[in-house]
Amino acid sequence: MNYQRKTVVASVAGLTLEGMDIMFISFAMSMIVAHFNIDLAVGGLISAITNMGMLAGGVIFGILADKFGRVRIFTYSIFLFAIGTGLTGLATNMEQVYVYRFIAGLGAGGEYGIGMALVAEAWPKNKQGRASSFVSLGAQYGVILAALLSAVILPLFGWRMLFFIGLLPVIFAFMVRKNLDESPEWVAAQKEKRLDNRKEKGKLIQLFDTPRATATTIALAIMTTVQIAGYNGLMIWLPSMLQQSQGLSVSNSAIWTIATAVGMIIGMLTFGQFMDRFGAKRSYGIFLLASAAAVFLYAYAEGSVGILVGGAIVGFFANGMFAGYGALISSLYPVQIRSTATNAIFNFGRALGGLSPILVGYILQTYDMTMAMSYLAVLYGISFIAMLTLKHKQVGDNVESKQSA
Repeated sequence: MNYQRKTVVASVAGLTLEGMDIMFISFAMSMIVAHFNIDLAVGGLISAITNMGMLAGGVIFGILADKFGRVRIFTYSIFLFAIGTGLTGLATNMEQVYVYRFIAGLGAGGEYGIGMALVAEAWPKNKQGRASSFVSLGAQYGVILAALLSAVILPLFGWRMLFFIGLLPVIFAFMVRKNLDESPEWVAAQKEKRLDNRKEKGKLIQLFDTPRATATTIALAIMTTVQIAGYNGLMIWLPSMLQQSQGLSVSNSAIWTIATAVGMIIGMLTFGQFMDRFGAKRSYGIFLLASAAAVFLYAYAEGSVGILVGGAIVGFFANGMFAGYGALISSLYPVQIRSTATNAIFNFGRALGGLSPILVGYILQTYDMTMAMSYLAVLYGISFIAMLTLKHKQVGDNVESKQSA
């Protein structure tokens, strides 16, 4: 297996295990709530704390990966979220659950951006979209794996055993460390040791050290926040919306969820091809405008066929874009700060966009499904405007050209 394929396999597996770990909480939540005799609001804090851990871990591990190497820090991040997951099974109170989930979040937040940086640095620019889309499918595989494991383990052994299974990625971390070489681009950058007037600054500061860098970072933060907000708003609330507005049963809403997930997977693979063929800005432009139109029109879908097909179309466009963020962010930042940028920006979007279900729930309670879908359509419109501000060149290009002049 050549190096390019190894980076994809390692990154897909890492994101699969990360997705599995995160979904364990969803499937085990009712048992955890009952075991500790807590209300749903207290239980809901688990996901929020996990997201905060991802944001912190994304920044910390991104900086470490840019300084000490992709592969080494990638394995450390996997090791940490595996340990945090396993410890969750030993928790004796909710305070310990919160601490252990924060630890798991630290590792999970670091894994995504480093894996994407590895892939971006191994594949040529005209194939990075496809490679990024293959990696992004790992999150969907993780959901499926978590569902299968939960269906078998929870009824027989309870929620603690489910989290003990989460220790298995430790083995994967050792395999990656043994079989995957360091990124040649990162190694070359280390050998060159280019010195510039930003060298003494912290890596995170470099995302904002020029007007161009600041504008790029803010635009990408808006886009990733909308991506996560749209996904969470759709997947968490749409089944309930359809049960209320269309009279769907729980089993029928599950069929809708599957149809939407299939649309998402096809959309990811398609978006990767679009990105390589037509470029990032044109691809995001098409998918963002189509997402805005699709979610707005979906509020008026009727009949089982309309709901299923419409859900698949919404999933195709709205979540298909997820496949491109690794390649997009990596292409706009130099190798010296690539992992930092990818992790910090995407995990910021995770933390802030993860709050979207709260607002969607309020809109549904106060207004109706049409208003909720209009809100999501407006979000995609905002992301489209942010996307238009992006430049094709890396944020460091202007600085380098000034220094060489």
